[in-house]
Amino acid sequence: MSGFDELLATLPRLKVAAFLSGCEQADFTTVAEACELSRPTLSKTVVTLEEAGYVRVRKGHVGRRPRTWLSLTEEGTAAFDGHMSAVRLLAEHAAQDLPG
Repeated sequence: MSGFDELLATLPRLKVAAFLSGCEQADFTTVAEACELSRPTLSKTVVTLEEAGYVRVRKGHVGRRPRTWLSLTEEGTAAFDGHMSAVRLLAEHAAQDLPG
């Protein structure tokens, strides 16, 4: 079925894309907490999504503390939307095939 994106096939990547699809940007810690991911898992996930062009990483400081902000790129948004559309379509087909 087309529309499924293999990069979003793992739960951590899907969680991050889903969370970031709902905001302009979010700091690393907020994403880790909201997605219930450890910092190392989120870090690996972000590297994979960034290399694919799905996530933009911006580093800076708040006062003297370093911060990392994450955002979904246009390509990432399109991939997430397409993936979720394919999931919804699959669920609709499955519901139609159920007896009842």
